[in-house]
Amino acid sequence: MEHIDTDAVKQYLLGLQDDICAQLAAEETGAGGFREDAWQREQGGGGRSRVLEDGEVLEKAGVNFSHVYGAGLPKSATAHRPELEGRQFQAMGVSLVIHPRNPMVPTSHANVRFFVAEKPGADPVWWFGGGFDLTPYYGFKEDCVHWHQVAKAACDPFGDDVYPRYKQWCDEYFYLKHREETRGVGGLFFDDLNHWEYARCFEFMRAVGDAYIQAYRPILRRRKELPYTRQQRDFQLYRRGRYVEFNLVYDRGTLFGLQTGGRTESILMSLPALVSWKYDWQPEPGSREAELYTDFLGARDWIHG
Repeated sequence: MEHIDTDAVKQYLLGLQDDICAQLAAEETGAGGFREDAWQREQGGGGRSRVLEDGEVLEKAGVNFSHVYGAGLPKSATAHRPELEGRQFQAMGVSLVIHPRNPMVPTSHANVRFFVAEKPGADPVWWFGGGFDLTPYYGFKEDCVHWHQVAKAACDPFGDDVYPRYKQWCDEYFYLKHREETRGVGGLFFDDLNHWEYARCFEFMRAVGDAYIQAYRPILRRRKELPYTRQQRDFQLYRRGRYVEFNLVYDRGTLFGLQTGGRTESILMSLPALVSWKYDWQPEPGSREAELYTDFLGARDWIHG
Protein backbone atom coordinates (compact mmCIF):
# COMPACT_ATOMS: atom_id res chain seq x y z
CA MET A 1 0.00 0.00 0.00
CA GLU A 2 1.39 3.41 -0.96
CA HIS A 3 2.11 5.88 1.83
CA ILE A 4 -0.17 8.90 1.47
CA ASP A 5 1.50 11.84 3.23
CA THR A 6 -1.38 14.25 3.73
CA ASP A 7 0.68 16.46 6.06
CA ALA A 8 3.26 17.08 3.33
CA VAL A 9 0.48 18.12 0.94
CA LYS A 10 -0.98 20.45 3.55
CA GLN A 11 2.36 22.11 4.30
CA TYR A 12 3.02 22.65 0.59
CA LEU A 13 -0.40 24.25 0.12
CA LEU A 14 0.03 26.58 3.08
CA GLY A 15 3.42 27.66 1.73
CA LEU A 16 1.96 28.19 -1.73
CA GLN A 17 -0.74 30.45 -0.31
CA ASP A 18 1.93 32.46 1.54
CA ASP A 19 4.07 32.87 -1.57
CA ILE A 20 1.28 33.87 -3.93
CA CYS A 21 -0.11 36.42 -1.47
CA ALA A 22 3.32 37.95 -0.93
CA GLN A 23 4.03 38.26 -4.65
CA LEU A 24 0.63 39.75 -5.44
CA ALA A 25 0.85 42.21 -2.54
CA ALA A 26 4.22 43.37 -3.90
CA GLU A 27 2.44 44.56 -7.07
CA GLU A 28 -0.18 46.52 -5.13
CA THR A 29 0.29 50.22 -4.42
CA GLY A 30 -2.83 51.37 -2.61
CA ALA A 31 -4.13 48.71 -0.26
CA GLY A 32 -3.05 47.46 3.11
CA GLY A 33 -2.42 43.92 1.94
CA PHE A 34 -4.37 40.72 2.39
CA ARG A 35 -6.77 40.34 5.28
CA GLU A 36 -6.72 36.84 6.77
CA ASP A 37 -9.83 35.12 8.01
CA ALA A 38 -9.34 31.76 9.74
CA TRP A 39 -12.46 29.63 9.90
CA GLN A 40 -13.62 26.26 11.21
CA ARG A 41 -16.26 23.91 9.87
CA GLU A 42 -18.68 22.21 12.26
CA GLN A 43 -18.49 18.95 10.30
CA GLY A 44 -14.66 18.89 10.47
CA GLY A 45 -11.73 20.98 9.30
CA GLY A 46 -11.45 24.58 8.24
CA GLY A 47 -9.16 26.93 6.44
CA ARG A 48 -7.79 30.41 6.08
CA SER A 49 -9.12 32.86 3.54
CA ARG A 50 -7.04 35.82 2.47
CA VAL A 51 -8.74 38.66 0.66
CA LEU A 52 -7.45 41.97 -0.67
CA GLU A 53 -10.16 44.46 -1.64
CA ASP A 54 -10.30 47.98 -3.06
CA GLY A 55 -6.67 48.17 -4.07
CA GLU A 56 -5.41 50.46 -6.80
CA VAL A 57 -4.15 47.42 -8.73
CA LEU A 58 -6.24 44.56 -7.37
CA GLU A 59 -9.91 45.42 -7.05
CA LYS A 60 -10.54 42.06 -5.42
CA ALA A 61 -8.11 39.20 -4.88
CA GLY A 62 -8.93 36.08 -2.91
CA VAL A 63 -6.46 33.30 -2.08
CA ASN A 64 -8.08 30.56 -0.01
CA PHE A 65 -6.64 27.50 1.71
CA SER A 66 -9.05 24.87 2.98
CA HIS A 67 -8.69 21.46 4.61
CA VAL A 68 -12.01 19.80 5.30
CA TYR A 69 -12.73 16.27 6.42
CA GLY A 70 -15.65 14.21 7.56
CA ALA A 71 -16.98 10.80 8.43
CA GLY A 72 -18.89 10.30 5.21
CA LEU A 73 -19.47 11.92 1.87
CA PRO A 74 -23.07 12.80 0.99
CA LYS A 75 -24.70 11.19 -2.03
CA SER A 76 -24.79 14.57 -3.77
CA ALA A 77 -20.97 14.67 -3.73
CA THR A 78 -20.49 11.09 -4.96
CA ALA A 79 -22.96 10.93 -7.83
CA HIS A 80 -20.24 9.87 -10.27
CA ARG A 81 -18.21 7.83 -7.77
CA PRO A 82 -20.71 5.74 -5.78
CA GLU A 83 -17.93 3.61 -4.31
CA LEU A 84 -16.92 6.63 -2.22
CA GLU A 85 -20.23 6.99 -0.45
CA GLY A 86 -19.86 6.71 3.31
CA ARG A 87 -16.04 6.75 3.36
CA GLN A 88 -14.10 9.06 5.61
CA PHE A 89 -12.59 11.79 3.46
CA GLN A 90 -10.15 14.65 3.43
CA ALA A 91 -10.11 17.40 0.83
CA MET A 92 -7.54 20.17 0.83
CA GLY A 93 -6.47 22.80 -1.63
CA VAL A 94 -5.59 26.34 -2.53
CA SER A 95 -8.01 28.21 -4.76
CA LEU A 96 -7.63 31.78 -5.93
CA VAL A 97 -9.19 34.35 -8.21
CA ILE A 98 -7.65 37.73 -9.02
CA HIS A 99 -9.89 40.52 -10.33
CA PRO A 100 -7.70 43.51 -11.32
CA ARG A 101 -9.03 47.06 -11.48
CA ASN A 102 -7.44 47.94 -14.83
CA PRO A 103 -9.35 46.29 -17.71
CA MET A 104 -6.06 45.84 -19.57
CA VAL A 105 -5.05 43.29 -16.93
CA PRO A 106 -6.76 39.90 -17.25
CA THR A 107 -8.56 38.13 -14.45
CA SER A 108 -6.81 34.93 -13.45
CA HIS A 109 -7.78 31.80 -11.56
CA ALA A 110 -5.78 28.92 -10.14
CA ASN A 111 -6.53 25.89 -8.02
CA VAL A 112 -4.57 22.89 -6.78
CA ARG A 113 -6.19 20.27 -4.61
CA PHE A 114 -5.92 16.81 -3.10
CA PHE A 115 -8.66 14.38 -2.12
CA VAL A 116 -8.45 11.08 -0.26
CA ALA A 117 -11.24 8.77 0.93
CA GLU A 118 -10.58 5.84 3.27
CA LYS A 119 -12.33 3.01 5.07
CA PRO A 120 -10.98 0.15 7.18
CA GLY A 121 -9.68 -2.85 5.25
CA ALA A 122 -9.55 -1.08 1.88
CA ASP A 123 -6.92 0.81 -0.05
CA PRO A 124 -7.37 4.58 0.06
CA VAL A 125 -8.90 6.25 -2.96
CA TRP A 126 -7.01 9.45 -3.78
CA TRP A 127 -6.41 11.94 -6.55
CA PHE A 128 -4.98 15.35 -7.30
CA GLY A 129 -6.51 18.10 -9.39
CA GLY A 130 -6.01 21.69 -10.36
CA GLY A 131 -4.85 24.06 -13.03
CA PHE A 132 -4.96 27.73 -13.96
CA ASP A 133 -6.68 29.82 -16.60
CA LEU A 134 -6.61 33.40 -17.88
CA THR A 135 -9.58 35.63 -18.70
CA PRO A 136 -8.60 38.81 -20.57
CA TYR A 137 -10.92 41.69 -21.33
CA TYR A 138 -8.59 43.35 -23.84
CA GLY A 139 -6.30 40.83 -25.43
CA PHE A 140 -2.53 41.01 -25.88
CA LYS A 141 -1.07 38.14 -27.83
CA GLU A 142 2.29 38.23 -26.01
CA ASP A 143 0.49 37.75 -22.69
CA CYS A 144 -1.37 34.70 -23.97
CA VAL A 145 1.79 33.20 -25.45
CA HIS A 146 3.70 33.75 -22.19
CA TRP A 147 0.87 32.23 -20.14
CA HIS A 148 0.83 29.05 -22.22
CA GLN A 149 4.63 28.81 -22.42
CA VAL A 150 4.82 28.73 -18.62
CA ALA A 151 2.02 26.15 -18.53
CA LYS A 152 3.81 23.96 -21.05
CA ALA A 153 7.14 24.25 -19.21
CA ALA A 154 5.45 23.01 -16.01
CA CYS A 155 4.08 19.97 -17.87
CA ASP A 156 7.03 19.02 -20.09
CA PRO A 157 9.01 17.02 -17.47
CA PHE A 158 6.02 14.72 -17.09
CA GLY A 159 5.60 13.79 -20.75
CA ASP A 160 5.12 15.38 -24.15
CA ASP A 161 1.41 14.59 -24.12
CA VAL A 162 0.63 16.25 -20.77
CA TYR A 163 0.37 19.90 -21.84
CA PRO A 164 -1.77 19.24 -24.95
CA ARG A 165 -4.09 16.98 -22.98
CA TYR A 166 -4.59 19.31 -20.02
CA LYS A 167 -4.78 22.40 -22.24
CA GLN A 168 -7.61 20.78 -24.20
CA TRP A 169 -9.35 19.78 -20.98
CA CYS A 170 -9.11 23.41 -19.82
CA ASP A 171 -10.59 24.71 -23.08
CA GLU A 172 -13.45 22.25 -22.77
CA TYR A 173 -14.05 22.75 -19.04
CA PHE A 174 -14.10 26.55 -18.97
CA TYR A 175 -16.75 26.72 -21.65
CA LEU A 176 -20.09 28.45 -21.18
CA LYS A 177 -22.47 26.20 -23.05
CA HIS A 178 -25.34 28.65 -22.87
CA ARG A 179 -23.13 31.36 -24.43
CA GLU A 180 -21.24 29.04 -26.79
CA GLU A 181 -17.94 30.66 -25.85
CA THR A 182 -14.89 29.93 -23.73
CA ARG A 183 -14.45 31.88 -20.52
CA GLY A 184 -11.03 33.09 -21.61
CA VAL A 185 -7.85 31.90 -23.28
CA GLY A 186 -7.44 28.75 -21.22
CA GLY A 187 -4.39 27.25 -19.58
CA LEU A 188 -4.37 23.91 -17.76
CA PHE A 189 -7.04 21.80 -16.10
CA PHE A 190 -6.69 18.31 -14.63
CA ASP A 191 -8.70 16.23 -12.21
CA ASP A 192 -8.79 12.70 -10.80
CA LEU A 193 -5.00 12.47 -11.29
CA ASN A 194 -3.80 9.13 -9.89
CA HIS A 195 -2.47 7.21 -12.88
CA TRP A 196 1.13 7.81 -11.81
CA GLU A 197 2.41 6.75 -8.41
CA TYR A 198 1.46 9.05 -5.55
CA ALA A 199 4.84 10.83 -5.32
CA ARG A 200 4.82 11.61 -9.05
CA CYS A 201 1.28 12.97 -8.94
CA PHE A 202 2.15 15.16 -5.95
CA GLU A 203 5.19 16.44 -7.84
CA PHE A 204 3.03 17.40 -10.81
CA MET A 205 0.53 19.20 -8.61
CA ARG A 206 3.40 21.22 -7.12
CA ALA A 207 4.75 22.05 -10.58
CA VAL A 208 1.37 23.46 -11.61
CA GLY A 209 0.89 25.33 -8.33
CA ASP A 210 4.33 26.94 -8.54
CA ALA A 211 3.87 27.88 -12.21
CA TYR A 212 0.79 30.03 -11.67
CA ILE A 213 2.47 33.10 -10.21
CA GLN A 214 5.34 32.75 -12.70
CA ALA A 215 2.74 32.99 -15.45
CA TYR A 216 0.58 35.77 -14.02
CA ARG A 217 2.84 38.24 -12.24
CA PRO A 218 4.73 39.40 -15.37
CA ILE A 219 1.41 40.08 -17.11
CA LEU A 220 0.09 41.99 -14.11
CA ARG A 221 3.27 44.07 -13.93
CA ARG A 222 3.21 44.82 -17.69
CA ARG A 223 -0.40 45.98 -17.86
CA LYS A 224 -1.37 47.43 -14.47
CA GLU A 225 -0.46 51.05 -15.29
CA LEU A 226 -1.80 51.20 -18.85
CA PRO A 227 -4.37 53.96 -19.44
CA TYR A 228 -8.00 53.03 -19.97
CA THR A 229 -11.33 54.75 -20.62
CA ARG A 230 -14.71 54.63 -18.91
CA GLN A 231 -16.02 52.65 -21.89
CA GLN A 232 -13.28 50.04 -21.41
CA ARG A 233 -14.06 49.81 -17.71
CA ASP A 234 -17.74 49.25 -18.58
CA PHE A 235 -16.77 46.44 -20.94
CA GLN A 236 -14.69 44.82 -18.19
CA LEU A 237 -17.70 44.86 -15.86
CA TYR A 238 -19.88 43.39 -18.58
CA ARG A 239 -17.43 40.56 -19.30
CA ARG A 240 -17.14 39.82 -15.59
CA GLY A 241 -20.74 38.68 -15.86
CA ARG A 242 -19.50 35.66 -17.81
CA TYR A 243 -17.20 34.82 -14.91
CA VAL A 244 -20.07 34.90 -12.44
CA GLU A 245 -22.25 32.77 -14.71
CA PHE A 246 -19.61 30.07 -15.03
CA ASN A 247 -18.78 29.89 -11.34
CA LEU A 248 -22.39 29.64 -10.24
CA VAL A 249 -23.62 27.28 -12.96
CA TYR A 250 -20.73 24.96 -13.85
CA ASP A 251 -17.76 25.16 -11.49
CA ARG A 252 -17.08 21.83 -9.73
CA GLY A 253 -15.26 23.40 -6.80
CA THR A 254 -18.13 25.76 -6.03
CA LEU A 255 -20.67 22.94 -6.20
CA PHE A 256 -18.54 20.55 -4.10
CA GLY A 257 -17.94 23.19 -1.45
CA LEU A 258 -21.61 24.03 -1.10
CA GLN A 259 -22.67 20.35 -1.12
CA THR A 260 -20.22 19.40 1.63
CA GLY A 261 -21.03 22.24 4.00
CA GLY A 262 -18.09 24.46 3.17
CA ARG A 263 -17.89 28.08 4.26
CA THR A 264 -20.04 30.09 1.88
CA GLU A 265 -18.04 33.32 2.15
CA SER A 266 -14.84 31.50 1.17
CA ILE A 267 -16.48 29.52 -1.62
CA LEU A 268 -17.96 32.64 -3.20
CA MET A 269 -14.91 34.85 -2.76
CA SER A 270 -14.21 34.21 -6.47
CA LEU A 271 -17.00 36.60 -7.43
CA PRO A 272 -15.98 40.12 -8.46
CA ALA A 273 -16.89 43.16 -6.39
CA LEU A 274 -18.53 44.91 -9.35
CA VAL A 275 -20.21 43.34 -12.36
CA SER A 276 -22.89 44.25 -14.89
CA TRP A 277 -25.20 42.64 -17.41
CA LYS A 278 -26.62 44.32 -20.52
CA TYR A 279 -29.52 43.00 -22.51
CA ASP A 280 -28.43 41.55 -25.86
CA TRP A 281 -25.32 43.72 -26.06
CA GLN A 282 -23.06 43.29 -29.09
CA PRO A 283 -19.63 44.84 -29.68
CA GLU A 284 -19.13 47.26 -32.54
CA PRO A 285 -17.54 45.42 -35.49
CA GLY A 286 -13.83 46.09 -35.75
CA SER A 287 -13.56 47.46 -32.20
CA ARG A 288 -11.11 46.26 -29.56
CA GLU A 289 -14.09 44.77 -27.75
CA ALA A 290 -15.01 42.77 -30.85
CA GLU A 291 -11.37 41.68 -31.13
CA LEU A 292 -11.71 39.75 -27.86
CA TYR A 293 -14.36 37.53 -29.47
CA THR A 294 -12.70 37.14 -32.87
CA ASP A 295 -9.00 36.90 -31.93
CA PHE A 296 -8.82 35.57 -28.37
CA LEU A 297 -11.81 33.54 -27.19
CA GLY A 298 -11.99 29.96 -28.36
CA ALA A 299 -9.53 27.09 -28.30
CA ARG A 300 -6.33 27.79 -30.22
CA ASP A 301 -2.61 27.03 -30.24
CA TRP A 302 -1.04 30.04 -28.55
CA ILE A 303 2.50 28.74 -28.57
CA HIS A 304 2.89 27.86 -32.24
CA GLY A 305 0.49 30.47 -33.63
